Amino acid sequence: MSATLEIRGLCKSFGGIVVADSIDLDLVAGRVLGLIGPNGAGKTSLFNLVCGVVKPDAGLVMLDGQSFEGLPTYQRARMGLARTWQNLRLFPSLTVIDNLMLGPRAYSADRLVDVLFRPAQIRAHEAEARDRALDILERTGLSPIARSRVQDISFGQQKLVGVARALMNDARCLLLDEPMAGVEGQTYALIQKAVRDIAASGVAICVVEHNVAFIRDLCDEGVFMFAGKVLARGSVEQLIADPHLTELYFGT
Repeated sequence: MSATLEIRGLCKSFGGIVVADSIDLDLVAGRVLGLIGPNGAGKTSLFNLVCGVVKPDAGLVMLDGQSFEGLPTYQRARMGLARTWQNLRLFPSLTVIDNLMLGPRAYSADRLVDVLFRPAQIRAHEAEARDRALDILERTGLSPIARSRVQDISFGQQKLVGVARALMNDARCLLLDEPMAGVEGQTYALIQKAVRDIAASGVAICVVEHNVAFIRDLCDEGVFMFAGKVLARGSVEQLIADPHLTELYFGT
């Protein structure tokens, strides 16, 4: 089975601190890969390198066989890469649906010439994006709060809005950075179901998460990272049963 996202020999260091040490990984359509490891293992740094937030010292990232080398973050997003963030990066004063409306790969009104001379085309694009946003809100259980401002909803709901906005990209590959941090109860189950449904639609997903139970229940496979290296790959049960990895994760 060919990989949707290919990471080859990715390296990055900041002075004497190595955050990526010759990392090789494949993300496959329809499957969820979990990244686990202690704080400072390089998990979020890997996401930043893949997305173009940080420039690697060496290595290559490809999506559907197309290299990301030299491309800025927004071009990678337009090619079909989406992610969420630990600190959400939502627009708190906007409504939930308006936050989603900012998520498509291309924004119809980003060129002045289109605003001035193609207003009908812009309205059509906005109507299409709104229909898609309403569908995603329904699938993620957010429809009842679609018109609520983000600042007025719970933190767990905000986390789910971040996932929903990433779906507006219609991405081929989705990176989720600690989607369960601070989440519990019904929202926990909604996020878990949303991620499963996204994978089932043919999207390759990678999840960074400290909630080991969530990773175990959700992911098809796990990768253990430590000090910028991939130390082991296998089922999540195998990884958390390994006494050496457990000691590295939780300490003695």
